[in-house]
Amino acid sequence: MSIETSGPAWRIGVDIGGTFTDVVLWRDGASTLRREKLLTTPEDPSLAVIEGVQRALDNEGVAPADLASVIHGTTLVANALIERRGVKTGLITTSGFRDVLEIGREWRYDLFDLNIEMPTPLVPRALRQEAGGRLTADGSELTPLDEDEVAAAAEALSVAEVQSVAVSLLHSYRNPAHERRVGEIVARVMPDAKISLSSDVSPELGEYERTSTTVANAYVLPIFATYVDRLVRALAGMGYRRDLLLVLSDGRCIRADVAMRYPIRLVQSGPAAGAEAARLFGELAGESEMLCFDMGGTTAKACLIHDGEPERTAHFEVARETRFAEGSGLPLQIPAIDMIEIGAGGGSIASIDARGLVQVGPKSAGADPGPACYGRGNDRPTVTDCDLILGYLDAGSFLAGKMALDVAAAEAAIRVHLAEPLGISLVEAAWGVHETVTANMAQAASIHAIERGLDATRFAMMPIGGAGPVHACDMATKMNIDRLICPIGAGVASAIGMLAAPVSFEVARAAPVRLAELDVAAAKTMLSEMSVETVGLISGAGVAEADISFRASAMMRYVGQGYEIEVPVEKDGLSEGSLADAFAVAYGARYGRTEAMASEILSWRVVGTGPRLPLADAIGGTATKTSGTPPPNSQRPVYFESGFVDTPVHARRDLLPGHTIAGPAIIEEDESTLVVPPDFDVSVDEALNLIALRKRAT
Repeated sequence: MSIETSGPAWRIGVDIGGTFTDVVLWRDGASTLRREKLLTTPEDPSLAVIEGVQRALDNEGVAPADLASVIHGTTLVANALIERRGVKTGLITTSGFRDVLEIGREWRYDLFDLNIEMPTPLVPRALRQEAGGRLTADGSELTPLDEDEVAAAAEALSVAEVQSVAVSLLHSYRNPAHERRVGEIVARVMPDAKISLSSDVSPELGEYERTSTTVANAYVLPIFATYVDRLVRALAGMGYRRDLLLVLSDGRCIRADVAMRYPIRLVQSGPAAGAEAARLFGELAGESEMLCFDMGGTTAKACLIHDGEPERTAHFEVARETRFAEGSGLPLQIPAIDMIEIGAGGGSIASIDARGLVQVGPKSAGADPGPACYGRGNDRPTVTDCDLILGYLDAGSFLAGKMALDVAAAEAAIRVHLAEPLGISLVEAAWGVHETVTANMAQAASIHAIERGLDATRFAMMPIGGAGPVHACDMATKMNIDRLICPIGAGVASAIGMLAAPVSFEVARAAPVRLAELDVAAAKTMLSEMSVETVGLISGAGVAEADISFRASAMMRYVGQGYEIEVPVEKDGLSEGSLADAFAVAYGARYGRTEAMASEILSWRVVGTGPRLPLADAIGGTATKTSGTPPPNSQRPVYFESGFVDTPVHARRDLLPGHTIAGPAIIEEDESTLVVPPDFDVSVDEALNLIALRKRAT
């Protein structure tokens, strides 16, 4: 439902992380944001959401009925896949293709590892059923669908007590008729089961990837639907009277009822919102080339923002058996922000491996019990414990003093599990962990940029997340990056990004054809149909149809290539020549050259987008300009490479545009802390961003 309200509109963004749940409350046109951070409740994530929303509303005296929108991002889908906590799922596929999930791409991600572990399919072989019927590559029917075999397959899955069924038939992306009929039969035989059709979830080329994506959608759909339904009811019980909006992996948001059909599109929900926040703050800082570095309590991720927009992809993996090893995870074929998981988060556990070296992660202390210094029962050292011992964090000012840290517990964890076994001091062990995790993240982010043909040293780094600003300057130095932009509210940036995310949805259709053989009239008709489909998916979320804008593109490559690039398309001026020119421009911009070869189109995409909220206009450039260096609030010993240094500590709220601070320094905000080493200087710009510049040695 969508109910008009009078007076100022209030909006809330909520991000659930592995350790903390972040809530941001904003009134349309206001220059300030009310921010809340509280521990995530792993047993039921909605509990922390409701508590955080209620706390934010109470602090501002706002009634739930006055909220114009609640926009939410969650790690529920990703965690269910990583931890294999989905429901019992079955697969119905074309006869002869039962084992496509295990055959995969038929290549090993590590040729020299004799004990290589490939990802275990989400659906075991016993729950994979076949049915007769066949389509050709152009979508025409070769063999009619055997409906008796479909019914028998559904009966077998029903007897096995399957809760969710994925349907993925050969070439269904060209013609969904067989899949839709299978869905009807399954719904009749198994009325309580959830059903996911590949022609609906991922109608694109790539038999293995399409099947994997559809199976993953089916695997998480029931638990996601239950979670969203519970959250919607809880918000309604508070008095909230509008649709819940959910952030997708591509940084866009959509109504909850649409998201519940495609939960796999939310697998990168929170990090994608962080990239949207980086885009927003980059706009305020006048910076269009950025490396967004998002380090929270459980994981860290990085993405490149090029020409003012996050890099996007339609192909990525989750739940990898080996971190950073492409091919070791479950492939997904959905629109997403192109990012890489790098290293670890503040709660990642440090240990000593078989070689006697410090290793950080992948295990995490999460929110419960959390790092040792949280005093909740964990006795293993984490990155946060080491940052506390090094003086980067203060036991009394963490989360603005709302959560006291236990220094003795952190010291005991580091001493017992790292310092004493290695025969080194407590501080040396903590510094070793800090250097290890920072170096791992710097290396992974640099490789991520190189693989995309981009030079990371030409980008400014934007650290967000609770732990991002703590490690950012050291990481930038290792990557040879000289400029950092540290936005206000960095510790809850993903929740801020949710407020900036437009209501939007992307529709894709595979239609492989050589450019020289393109039927332009048919392509225009297809693009029009796709535009109508996006309107149906995003209207009703407070967006008038007249306010929806459309962007079309084609995924193209040279004939014989294995990878494609996105090429912008103008539907009205579409022609073979215009597409050839646009492809040459896009290919040249990406690779620095073009080829005298025939090209082909693999698929078409249409994005329907509602207007963005004027968040940048409201929160940018409102503070009084000044000059000089403000006096610090306090001082404390902080460890840098040469040892402990008595370092001034500044409160972020006291800094105004024009202020400058020479490193070393600590700048504390309620939800995050910026550590400024001696070789950095910081200034405050008009949008209250902290601009950290590295001083080059002369």
